Amino acid sequence: MSSNTEKEVGLKTTPEIEEKIQLYQAKFREIKAEIGKIVIGQHEVIGGLIEALISNGHTLVEGIPGIGKTLLVKTLARITGCAFSRIQFTPDLLPTDIVGITTYEEGKGFFTVKGPIFANFVLADEINRSPPKVQSALLESMQERQVTIGKETFKLPSPFFVMATQNPVEQLGTYKLPEAQVDRFLYKLMMTYPNPEEELKILKTNITLFDFEDFDLRRVLTPDEISKAQDFVKKIYLDPKLENYIINIVEATRKPAKYDVKLGKYIEFGGSPRSSIALYISSKAHALLKGRGYVIAHDVKEVAYNCLRHRILLNFEGEAEGIKTEDIIKEILEKVPII
Repeated sequence: MSSNTEKEVGLKTTPEIEEKIQLYQAKFREIKAEIGKIVIGQHEVIGGLIEALISNGHTLVEGIPGIGKTLLVKTLARITGCAFSRIQFTPDLLPTDIVGITTYEEGKGFFTVKGPIFANFVLADEINRSPPKVQSALLESMQERQVTIGKETFKLPSPFFVMATQNPVEQLGTYKLPEAQVDRFLYKLMMTYPNPEEELKILKTNITLFDFEDFDLRRVLTPDEISKAQDFVKKIYLDPKLENYIINIVEATRKPAKYDVKLGKYIEFGGSPRSSIALYISSKAHALLKGRGYVIAHDVKEVAYNCLRHRILLNFEGEAEGIKTEDIIKEILEKVPII
């Protein structure tokens, strides 16, 4: 996008909005600094988590064991003053272990015992270790922000953020996530190995040698401020031309031949309309993190990988050839023109 176009969309902001943008950007820098006290490296994943949080979306994180997935979300919960809950998914886990049950006690009658889903930040650890019936217990809570226990429906606390982790290495005793559930994650983030310099720092500041409290983490945001940030993200300006660009990107996952996407032959199913919504809101969040009150094409391109890598389903040939969805997304971004 040209600089002239950027200036044009920039005119849609007001001095009041600009002031809030600078305030939020400063807050986000503080969050990253506080997380950096205990989580070394993983800057892209940290940025992605913040974007998903202020977009009011959920995140699926994939990475090998011991790379810091649990530590990351626990740290984020601490510095935002949010209630944190961890659910360890196992083959014998039941749906009621997540949402809660209605029980009876003599002298008290029937009453509801709420499950660990009733928290601001919920870590669904190794979610692919439980069968689909249990994984689906999260569906209503993730989409509707409510839980039905027996005949009663309960609202979940606000903000409500689910971060699910899965181990890509060990497949024995794991279950494939239902596509309906995967589609409800705004982002899928990939945690990779730290570089040697980062791992050297990890040796001296790891959670095995120190207690969590030793890092003196400071609260940066409150749950109420997170909810306000989620509302403010919606005010970030996105030009109609970029709206069409988003629609065309998603259409290219469904009709790759129309955009001459060669790797499209490996796509079984493209992105759903929820993909377009994800690109729309997360590009706004990305712009806010960059200190802008308007979205540019580069924002859309940068969030496209996190939004689409779990929504493009490969056919049998693609899986047999070892095709990565990231390669397909890269070609789509190269072929789809910015109108």
